[in-house]
Amino acid sequence: MQKRKLGKSNLEVSAIGLGCMGMSFGYGPAGDKQEMISVIRAAVDRGVTFFDTAEVYGPFTNEELVGEALAPFRDQVVIATKFGWEANPADGGKWNSLNSRPEHIKKVAEASLKRLKVDAIDLFYQHRVDLNVPIEDVAGTVKELIQGGKVKHFGLSEAGVQTIRRAHKVQSVAALQSEYSLWWREPEAEVIPTLQELGIGFIPFSPLGKGFLTGKINEDTKFDKTDFRNIVPRFTPENRKANQALVDLVGKFAQQKKATPAQIALAWLLAQKPWVVPIPGTTRLHRLEENIGAANVELSPDDLRQLEAAASKIAVQGARYPEHLQKMVGR
Repeated sequence: MQKRKLGKSNLEVSAIGLGCMGMSFGYGPAGDKQEMISVIRAAVDRGVTFFDTAEVYGPFTNEELVGEALAPFRDQVVIATKFGWEANPADGGKWNSLNSRPEHIKKVAEASLKRLKVDAIDLFYQHRVDLNVPIEDVAGTVKELIQGGKVKHFGLSEAGVQTIRRAHKVQSVAALQSEYSLWWREPEAEVIPTLQELGIGFIPFSPLGKGFLTGKINEDTKFDKTDFRNIVPRFTPENRKANQALVDLVGKFAQQKKATPAQIALAWLLAQKPWVVPIPGTTRLHRLEENIGAANVELSPDDLRQLEAAASKIAVQGARYPEHLQKMVGR
C-alpha cells in the first residue's frame, strides 16, 4: 500500500484508510464484535495504517472496538478520533447538541485515550464547528493537549474556510475531514484551494457516496430501520432513481478499466491531490479488499477529463443531510 503525507504535518498514512463508524453505528445494526475486529486486523495485514473513529459512534462502542482491534499493532497505525458532541447513550446516541468547551474537550480526550488503549491520540478532530465556542479556544485547548503529550495532531471536520484559517493560526491543522466524492464536489470551490495554500491534508469521508457509488443500491433497496440513510434526502427512492445516471457512468468507466465502480470512485479521489486520503468504511472482508485495490487503479489525465466532462452533465438530486445536520456543516 502506498503512503501519503497529510499536508505539511509529516503525518504519514496509507493512501486509503478505513472508516470504522459503520461497524458499530449508522448503517443498521452493529456488526458482530469479533468479526469486526477481524476485518480491522485484515486491513492492517493488507497495509492500511489509518483508522477513523469518534466518541459519538455508538456512542463509545466504536472507539472501544477500534482500541481492542488495534492494540497489538499500536506502533504501526494512526488512529483518528473526534470530540465535539454531547455523546449520551441514554438517548440512543442521537447527535443533538454540540459541546466544544475547553473543559469538555479535555474530558473527552481522557476518555478516548482509555477506550482506544493508547498513550496519545494521533489525530484529534473537532467533529463539527460549535458556534458557541470561539475556534481559537478550541485550537488552543488541543494545542495544550499536544504540549501535554496526549494528542499528536489537530484536525477539523466539515469546517468552513474562515474557521480553518482561524484555527490554523493558533494550532496547525494537520487534516480536514469532510464529505467529498464524485457525487458531492462542493469542497472543490473553496475548501481544497485553502487546504493546498495552508498545507493541510484532506480526508474525504463517504467517498463512495454512503454506498451509492458502488452500484449496489437502487431505488428499490430497503434500508434497516436504524440506517441513517432513511433520513437523508438524497436517498429517497425518487432521488435514488434520478441519481442512478451517475452510478451508470462510473460503472461504464469501471468496465473499461477492468475495475469495480467503487474502485473508480476511490481512484478518482486519489488522483485529485497527493494529500487526499479517502476513508471508505465496510464491515466485509471482500469489500475491504476491493476498496484497497483502488490504490492500484491508474486514471490517466485523459480518463479524468472524460469522467469529469460526463459527470458535470449530471445534476445530483437531493440534499446530502437532513436540515438539522445540514446547518452544522461549512461553518
